[in-house]
Amino acid sequence: MNHQKKERLKPLLNKVPPGFMVNTSWLRAQGIDPKSIHDYVSRGWLERVIRGVYRRPLPEGVHAVSKDSWEIPLLSLQWIMKRDVHLGGESALDLAGYTHYLILGGMPRIHLYGPVPSWLKRLPMQTKIVVRRRTLFGGDSTGVINASQDVRETGHAVNVWRWPINASSPERAILEALDELPHHACFDNLDKIFEGLTTLRPKQLMTLLTLCRSVKVRRLFFVFADRHRHPWHKHLDASKIDFGSGPRALVEGGRLHPTYRIYVPKDLEPFSG
Repeated sequence: MNHQKKERLKPLLNKVPPGFMVNTSWLRAQGIDPKSIHDYVSRGWLERVIRGVYRRPLPEGVHAVSKDSWEIPLLSLQWIMKRDVHLGGESALDLAGYTHYLILGGMPRIHLYGPVPSWLKRLPMQTKIVVRRRTLFGGDSTGVINASQDVRETGHAVNVWRWPINASSPERAILEALDELPHHACFDNLDKIFEGLTTLRPKQLMTLLTLCRSVKVRRLFFVFADRHRHPWHKHLDASKIDFGSGPRALVEGGRLHPTYRIYVPKDLEPFSG
């Protein structure tokens, strides 16, 4: 291996922790040409995951998180390839510990928001990647935080969890989750999640509700907020929220909420409005 290739390999290894991924575009931006990429793979310094995507191998004998998990590809996108992508909706609520039910049938879904590359869905993972645009808040990133992540011990000196996951705060995530109703989320599941949202921050909620561009989401949020009456509820000022005009048909055979004029399932009774 010549001196020039060694000089390019060292910063690559410093930027990519063992187990993490990069794509061909990122490697070329580091000055690594296709021939060198092929050479790195043949020497075992990189391993090909799928076409155009490579992983830095873990040291022999080290067992970290499963290669089929979604966390490392997402962290690789966020922290190495600098993609403005975040974990949101029910997935962010799950990360924060607010979901406690099991998904029956089908693959678990991971909700990502932002410019997700097409190759991510082609990775061998035990989850379904659901991609959403950031139109709900008009592209505003309020409420996207560095979520705390438990330290995952590998039993060796290598710790692949040096970075936190960029994810929606619970205040933003519940609005993103409500946006999935009625076709891509379940009223009953979100009702159970909402029941546990006892410590939301009313100031951030008001900011996000003002930024939110969906009348449906704003109305649904207050349907659930009025239903559960958590302590933060009394600090919300509904008079400052634009609820639009006219009834909204959301659920066939549902009940028209008397205050927020949106059809929701009958089993969400009783209402306080």
